[in-house]
Amino acid sequence: MNANDSIQIDALQKPYFVWFEENWVHDDVLHHHNKGQLVYVESGFQYITIEERIYLLPQNHAVWIPPNAIHKTNSHSEKIKLMIMFADCDKKDAFYNDVNVFSVPPVLREMIKYAERWSKLMTKDPDETVFLKALFNELPHFVKLSLKLHLCLPKDKRLDKAIEYIHHHYRNEIKIDDLGGTASLSARTLERIFKKETGLTISKYQQMLRIIKSLELLSSDTLTVSEIAYEVGYRSVQAYTRSFGSVMHCRPTDFIKKMK
Repeated sequence: MNANDSIQIDALQKPYFVWFEENWVHDDVLHHHNKGQLVYVESGFQYITIEERIYLLPQNHAVWIPPNAIHKTNSHSEKIKLMIMFADCDKKDAFYNDVNVFSVPPVLREMIKYAERWSKLMTKDPDETVFLKALFNELPHFVKLSLKLHLCLPKDKRLDKAIEYIHHHYRNEIKIDDLGGTASLSARTLERIFKKETGLTISKYQQMLRIIKSLELLSSDTLTVSEIAYEVGYRSVQAYTRSFGSVMHCRPTDFIKKMK
């Protein structure tokens, strides 16, 4: 179900619109809205592509999507609860022009849940307007410590085979020479183009991919931290914890507590 198809968001004559679904299913279609969009994952996890970057939304995380940003939803967990809120934005505030992925603090979480009472309301409601105006006015303060949970999709087609290889073998040690052979590029050329296109070195890209995959597993709550560490390619829990901390600025066990 694509929000653009079933409900014409930009045609609504109201500044805000709330949309909650118990088991949200999207078409994998690129689209955009004139309104900005806040997507909150109450349970499960969701991948979203925004302006050629893939973002992961674990449980109790949200993403702010700027107005007119081209995006689509990707694979997600079998059962997912999403709350999506659209808002007219003050284009003068720089915050609303950037993508932000962040852990939702308890106060904002309760505000989002309270807003469910206006889900799919097509007409203006004064109470809804006042409440959501307050929510969106405070949004920049809630995301000051936003996380960079994304990977860039390279535009250079020479990297297609290398990216595919990394995504299939991220659990294993990846040698630059072997990866260069896969892409028919020298190791030096591959590293240069890769950093230019993704903003990351190959080793950092692999690290981000491992951590993002581990967040998916942590959100599903089916494996222990130790099992997840080995599942995504780390040889010890200590190595995984250090790597996780460098990206997420917390321990895996702290992340699990935040989700509950």
